[in-house]
Amino acid sequence: MPIINRIAAYAEDMTGWRRHLHQHPELGQQCHQTAAFVAERLRAFGVDEIHEGVAVSGVIAVINGQGDGPTIGLRADMDALPIAETTGADWASTVPGKMHACGHDGHTTMLLGAARYLAETRRFKGRVALIFQPAEETGGGAELMVEEGVLDRFDIAQVYALHSAPGTPVGQFYTTPGPIMAAVDTFHVDIKGEGGHGAYPQDTRDPIPPALAIAQAMGTIVSRNHRALDDLVVSVTMIHAGTADNVISEDAYLGGTVRTFDKGVQAMVKRRMAEIVQGTAAAFNVEATLRYEEGYPPTVNTVAETEFAVEVAREVAADGVVTPDQPREMGAEDFAYFLEKKPGAYLFVGNGDTAGLHQPDYDFDDTAAPYGASFFARVVERALPLEDV
Repeated sequence: MPIINRIAAYAEDMTGWRRHLHQHPELGQQCHQTAAFVAERLRAFGVDEIHEGVAVSGVIAVINGQGDGPTIGLRADMDALPIAETTGADWASTVPGKMHACGHDGHTTMLLGAARYLAETRRFKGRVALIFQPAEETGGGAELMVEEGVLDRFDIAQVYALHSAPGTPVGQFYTTPGPIMAAVDTFHVDIKGEGGHGAYPQDTRDPIPPALAIAQAMGTIVSRNHRALDDLVVSVTMIHAGTADNVISEDAYLGGTVRTFDKGVQAMVKRRMAEIVQGTAAAFNVEATLRYEEGYPPTVNTVAETEFAVEVAREVAADGVVTPDQPREMGAEDFAYFLEKKPGAYLFVGNGDTAGLHQPDYDFDDTAAPYGASFFARVVERALPLEDV
């Protein structure tokens, strides 16, 4: 059974929803128009409960099955990115400088499709909690939902999510048990020297040479301070200094990202960064301050729930193709906060040969939506089968 026939029958509606969402992107926690659109659809589907304003603009809907049983949580993220779109599509973003470059419009649509089907059929016992989350890209909307007690309030026993995967054929899935996405941290280094005329560097304390030295030394954390078998990324992604070619700046800034899976590796990176910054500042006679911000933790799939999700995905996948042991990735995902509290799994669903995520020419492939919606629906029907009532 590739996809559920009933869901396939309203694929055109799903395309309409997705393209509407794509035209009206919102950032961070401020997904109010998106949430209103989601709530309007959910009311039309006849779900049993709708809770709005969760984690500022999130929506949680509950659909009751036939008989008592646990609650399965299904999550989709709603927020977009501050990127100017270049797709040229008829449904391109109408908001300058904002676009759905990570497929969250598609994720929301897939969960709406599952909601419509589950509300119509109710071929399950227990309940399903549909989690429409803001602020995945920035702000940790999942963490806010957990802090607001969503998992306990709705007595969620297991939780599942999907993400678009450019480069994977439409309708195919992949995942892995255990860590699948990395922890993400951010570092900032502020360097203060003494500026002056570019012709008289001897009268200054130039912050640019120590900034460059710090950036180069950061690279040695990966090449010389950690075991090669431990996944680690340290990337300096920003260096800012200076305003004119004949002026030596008074200060400089550099920053970037750290990706890890292991707490010990993370602690080592923090220690070495502090040592590099302090030592370099002393060597160049400048002041330097490191600010290290821990972000999302690693996304860790629980083994039993991942095996179950793979079985379900094989039922609906194009040609039954599911990769159950995909190598873990260095990207990050705030679904990690849900998986820290409850068992569950995070999977990717193919988006075809499209531009990559976070690129201005990315677009979600609408033919992928019925596969994701069918996966969500079958997770509920398989986890909460009626024959056990």
